[in-house]
Amino acid sequence: MTQPSDKALVPFVSVDNMMRLIHHIGIEKMITGLAAEIEADFRRWESFDKTPRVAAHSPHGVIELMPTSDGEAYGFKYVNGHPKNTSEGLQTVTAFGLLADVYTGYPTLLTEMTMLTAMRTAATSALVGKYLAPKNATTMAMIGNGAQSEFQCLAFKALCGIDTVRLFDVDPGATAKCAANLAGKGLTVVSCGSAEEAIEGAQIITTCTADKKYATILTDNMVGPGVHINAIGGDCPGKTELHRDILLRSQIFVEYPEQTRIEGEIQALDPDHPVTEIWQVITGQAEGRRNANQITLFDSVGFAIEDFSALRYIKKAIRGTVFFEPLDMLADPDDPRDLFGMLMRAV
Repeated sequence: MTQPSDKALVPFVSVDNMMRLIHHIGIEKMITGLAAEIEADFRRWESFDKTPRVAAHSPHGVIELMPTSDGEAYGFKYVNGHPKNTSEGLQTVTAFGLLADVYTGYPTLLTEMTMLTAMRTAATSALVGKYLAPKNATTMAMIGNGAQSEFQCLAFKALCGIDTVRLFDVDPGATAKCAANLAGKGLTVVSCGSAEEAIEGAQIITTCTADKKYATILTDNMVGPGVHINAIGGDCPGKTELHRDILLRSQIFVEYPEQTRIEGEIQALDPDHPVTEIWQVITGQAEGRRNANQITLFDSVGFAIEDFSALRYIKKAIRGTVFFEPLDMLADPDDPRDLFGMLMRAV
């Protein structure tokens, strides 16, 4: 059988190679690089095709496709969210993604995105925190200490300069895991017995819980003036983390309103409740934090442009390295009209 041509081969980044690539670059350095790529794409937000993700909900969780294109490249991510998986020894979230050339339609990258989504989610949170968090913030409360928590803590250290994290989870084992993983990473780590204790002295509050239900992780009386809330756990219809009154006291920033109003914390508000798109803050078209007493809230649900940015970052990062393998993925007959002949010659 003949060997596949170069046109048939697509760079593929496995989970193993993704982990090796992250260690090769460095976790915080890669998060910073991803944040820069996302920021650059947010600055050209209007050049992208935008659509809320396509979601297939079931009693067990959700499976989603997240596509976008800037007219030259096309990207999509497959991702699921199944909170019950943890009790069965499985990941809550798994993902893979693809980048393609718009001119030919040929894929140019296929990669795992479970690890990469954790990195880009943290990068997006801290990028937004750079614009909205109080100046000289040093302490973050991390409420929900599951698979995303360590990435969030290191991202806010790298991009926003925090030096202390206060951890809480309803499962003390999750907090112990997070604290152990962050040991030696340059952060003062404080394990707390309640959400109230965790937010004491914190200028930034990140909520990241997994249960697919309307929940109240923070009540109104827990949130004082001047904090920045990074709410990333509410990411599908019927799933929230914050009491409605907190939203009414906050200046709310979102990625893409058409998606966030369906999936985010603001699903609890009127459909016309005012929000600010974060790309407008980054480009200077809208104000971010206006004063020291303001409560800013990033109602983050994740958007396809962030994944597009991450895919482009990985495509560039693997160039000239050993952290990928060529995958024989595309048929490439000698005569483009003779696909059948290619099949017959393979006998």
